[in-house]
Amino acid sequence: MKNDLQIIRLENKNNDIFEKVVDWNYNWWGKDSGKSVEEVRCSMEHSVNTERLPQTFVALLDGVPCGMYQLSMSDDLRGRPDIYPWLINVYVDENYRGRDICRKLMETVKEKAKNAGLTELYLYTHHVGLYEKFGWEFDGDVRTFVEESPIERLYKMNLED
Repeated sequence: MKNDLQIIRLENKNNDIFEKVVDWNYNWWGKDSGKSVEEVRCSMEHSVNTERLPQTFVALLDGVPCGMYQLSMSDDLRGRPDIYPWLINVYVDENYRGRDICRKLMETVKEKAKNAGLTELYLYTHHVGLYEKFGWEFDGDVRTFVEESPIERLYKMNLED
């Protein structure tokens, strides 16, 4: 087994990598929030950009998609339209967890965001202690107005360092 890991920007929607990203997102958050696979696909199609946000980055292990994240100007955090841009949809396929894929994805976020012209980045999560390892600073709790997780942890990363 070679274990060659690459992090690529998704620049084409006509391939198996794109379809895997659609599948992950539909099964992870789409169907539980009442979205059709077509609606998730449409959202993902509009994140295949090279010159503007949103942008999607995919981890490939020996050419096989195993994880992803996106940089986006918007998120589904209700009540806080003043906060942007975002790191969203950080995901590692269940079959690849425990193999440092998340760490390797996170190690590329700052560079990719700076290359996109960003000076700061936000995320929200229920995880405690994960994102701090990668330079994120806890900014406080934030209301989501979502019944399943009404309060989440808000993080910020300054990219001008």
